[in-house]
Amino acid sequence: MKKTNPYTENSLASSDLKTILHSKRANIYYLQYCRILQKDGRVLYLTEDDKANLYFNIPIANTTCLLLGTGTSITQAAMRLLSQAGVLVGFCGGGGTPLFMGAEKEIFIEWLAPQSEYRPTEYIQGWMSWWFDDDKRLQAAKIMQSARIEFLRRVWSRDKDFKQFGFDSNDQHIASLLDEHKSKILLQDNTMHLLQLEARLTKALYKVAAQNTNYSGFTRDHEGIDKANSFLNHGNYLAYGLGATTAWVLGIPHGFAVMHGKTRRGALVFDIADIIKDAIVLPLSFICASENLSEQEFRQECLNYFTQYKALDEMFDVVKGLALKTDWI
Repeated sequence: MKKTNPYTENSLASSDLKTILHSKRANIYYLQYCRILQKDGRVLYLTEDDKANLYFNIPIANTTCLLLGTGTSITQAAMRLLSQAGVLVGFCGGGGTPLFMGAEKEIFIEWLAPQSEYRPTEYIQGWMSWWFDDDKRLQAAKIMQSARIEFLRRVWSRDKDFKQFGFDSNDQHIASLLDEHKSKILLQDNTMHLLQLEARLTKALYKVAAQNTNYSGFTRDHEGIDKANSFLNHGNYLAYGLGATTAWVLGIPHGFAVMHGKTRRGALVFDIADIIKDAIVLPLSFICASENLSEQEFRQECLNYFTQYKALDEMFDVVKGLALKTDWI
């Protein structure tokens, strides 16, 4: 008797699951206290109710990454389908703030990247053509930092809700702050100085955000339990999911960073996420904290803004441009 595989009879072809480009996908999911499984060629999550078990479908072809929080489990068959669809899966701590892979003063997320030998080769080959040159790698870091500022300008100049809270890049103080920072980017002679410059700008933006939202006494603390710090952690890790997706789709290993260090795990993910973090996650964290929104409401706001301002497209455009860049100074 011919044996059949119950997991493949109703499954879609792998090519069908990748019809939607990663840069156009709309969904990031955070799940907790549930079981993720495969059923009839679909990926579902199962929750237990007092009277019945409830099944919910996950549209994996339109999903970039999946965060699995407290009390979750996933089956091998579900992971196979997620891999076919090119969805990154991350195990994290409760509330979407990853606590695994902990190291002193740093918190990491454990990303499981889909395995595929058929990703494009041109981007990793282009990236490696200049990555070993210290000067070119520094130039690439400066380009990413400049892109970060320009993306912030565009978002803050267009968004009416941000403007109501004073996040307006046309404001004289903010415009001056961004202009000064961008002019200093070109003057930095090593990556460490560039990182320090980035930290000073972010610190200044925290101050602006705290003043605009009347969030007095704010101090950035990655282990802080106040809402602003909690939302910043949560939103940043959503951005890291987009950064990891970008690097994986383009076939560039996460170790080939331009700013965050050659030996730091996942460093390229942090580089890419920085392009959009300050523009979207930072203001939303303070606005949602000042309005006392729940973590779920904040997460939904982040995802809406990522989609509205095409954050993933921006990441892809910047990284692809660097990978294929030939006109180095």
